[in-house]
Amino acid sequence: MEAALARFQAANTQVLGVSVDSRYSHAAWAANLGGVSFPLLADFHPKGAVASAFGFYLDEIGIADRATVIIDSNGVVQFAESVGPDGQRDIGGLAAACERVAASSSTRAPAFGSAPGLPAGCVLYVRDHCGASRSTLWARDNLHLADSIALKNVSRDAAAAAELEKISGGKRAPCLVVDGEPILESDAIVGCLIDRCATPLG
Repeated sequence: MEAALARFQAANTQVLGVSVDSRYSHAAWAANLGGVSFPLLADFHPKGAVASAFGFYLDEIGIADRATVIIDSNGVVQFAESVGPDGQRDIGGLAAACERVAASSSTRAPAFGSAPGLPAGCVLYVRDHCGASRSTLWARDNLHLADSIALKNVSRDAAAAAELEKISGGKRAPCLVVDGEPILESDAIVGCLIDRCATPLG
């Protein structure tokens, strides 16, 4: 899906991934795949509520079926298909289905916008054995920003630790520096990266 996002967007389609796992599991899974930049939604509590609403929650084993649902711009389900928990989706076939739905729709969703991006010179300070640092790294990697944000590990680099203290007034990491301004909370860092670098929802 990640490799075919441009084709889905050309068909006026917002790709969303939904599973019963937590957002932390999603971030780790996406990072292990080399980055997943479309939104991943946690159907975590109440577990499987969204999957159940579409008839794809497998109560007996506590997971959601691997299924695809295409909803048109009027909110009507136009396509639903299960490939089973271990099945593989036909991405080209799904893109073609989205193209057919878009072509037959009487209304169009708003066009996809573009994210403003990050200014040059952004730096992400992290530390070893830190869950909050790991979360920010996952966001950086999932949004394919490794080339846009310099990475400095304060656990391994005394000069980086001194820089962090000078910039932020403390030793707390993670810290993202954007235009010379430090952002210290991991949720705020992830939110900043999403707001500035993820394709806005259509």
